[in-house]
Amino acid sequence: MTQLIQDYGYLILFVIVAAESSGIPVPGETALITAGVLASQGHLEIEWVIVVAAAAAIIGDNIGYWIGRKGGTRLLAKWAWTRRLRDKYMPPTERFFNAHGGKTIFLARFVAVLRVFGAWIAGITRMSWWRFLLWNAAGGICWALLVGLVSYYLGHAAADAIQKWGLIGAGVAAGVAVLLFLGMHYLSKRAIGEKD
Repeated sequence: MTQLIQDYGYLILFVIVAAESSGIPVPGETALITAGVLASQGHLEIEWVIVVAAAAAIIGDNIGYWIGRKGGTRLLAKWAWTRRLRDKYMPPTERFFNAHGGKTIFLARFVAVLRVFGAWIAGITRMSWWRFLLWNAAGGICWALLVGLVSYYLGHAAADAIQKWGLIGAGVAAGVAVLLFLGMHYLSKRAIGEKD
């Protein structure tokens, strides 16, 4: 099993993160957290986990952007119900992306639903690709660093806690991890709410 993780762990991480970023609702952040914990156990290298996750996020988001840009408007024009949605929601969405698109793309990397669909929306609203690329790359790199390192160090902390204090220590480490995750989630939602 260890050999399988060592041989294909980076590839699996890349595929899942890139798929989520391109618009397929799969657990990309969970894959990064798992890879970070595996790196803390010596099965993967944390440096490569971060590089692979950042590259997958950037590439996947660019795929999603171009899907939205080339096919999104056609898809929205295809049926009566999608035309109604387009007519109702696209004008304010385009105004919002013109004013706050870069910040939204950066913050979308840290919010589950936006992480899946943010690139499509940027493409559909015809956000400048260079602007999208800059903010997308910044968000992807920061996300991979933050989530990768937190999971790596919490993985170390959990392993050390189990060795020193048994399952009670592991429970405390898990509680700290949950609190950190909820804190990051709350801050990202609050930041997006302030931008509206």
